[in-house]
Amino acid sequence: MLVIGCFCIGTNQVDLHTAGKAGIPVFNSPFSNSRSVAELVLSEVIALSRQYFERGFEMRQGIWNKQSKGCWEIRGKTLGIVGYGHIGSQLSVLAEAFGMRVLFHDVINIMPLGSARQVEFLEALLAQSDFVTLHVPELPETTNMISAPQLAQMKQGAYLINNARGKVVDIPALVDALKSKHLAGAAIDVFPSEPGANGAPFNDQLNSWASTLQAIPNVILTPHIGGSTEEAQRMIGEEV
Repeated sequence: MLVIGCFCIGTNQVDLHTAGKAGIPVFNSPFSNSRSVAELVLSEVIALSRQYFERGFEMRQGIWNKQSKGCWEIRGKTLGIVGYGHIGSQLSVLAEAFGMRVLFHDVINIMPLGSARQVEFLEALLAQSDFVTLHVPELPETTNMISAPQLAQMKQGAYLINNARGKVVDIPALVDALKSKHLAGAAIDVFPSEPGANGAPFNDQLNSWASTLQAIPNVILTPHIGGSTEEAQRMIGEEV
């Protein structure tokens, strides 16, 4: 029997309609890398708050730039989670352990963990959150779900984190929000178009806005490494 096993949470990289017509089952591994992604998000929250990835890069260039302006503790800040599934719910618990207030928005009513609170409307979550992190699948209704209107609804000085799917965020609109200083920073792990192999260029030929995004301060760009841990890869292999 022929089957297709996806070594990740989603199945959007497979033509499900064609597979269904051919009678080929398609399945994913929805639990295996959720902890790894949640930990990456929390590390990005802290890194954006403290800007220490920029300070570390400056140190490698021989520049000593000790400063506290625009650097914050995450204790007492509000984390808004869009999508309260396997990753979002684990992240919720980790964030509360750091003293954060957690809000979440989901298309279905979900029992919250800890003291997290569900928010009915995305606009309300955006307006209240110091950090907004996305954990939704790639669907027609989630494509560009965070674009210029939603970014404008976010708090002045807030941060956006996307470790979900590349097409969920309208990147040119995000660039505008960062350049105008409406947002204080962002962390992006997934992109609309991604290189097919390690060592391939990530440039304007792949995504027309790449060099512009790369030049903006306090933006963390990572090569789709949310589930790239030894533990996650081992569990994915076993699950699939």
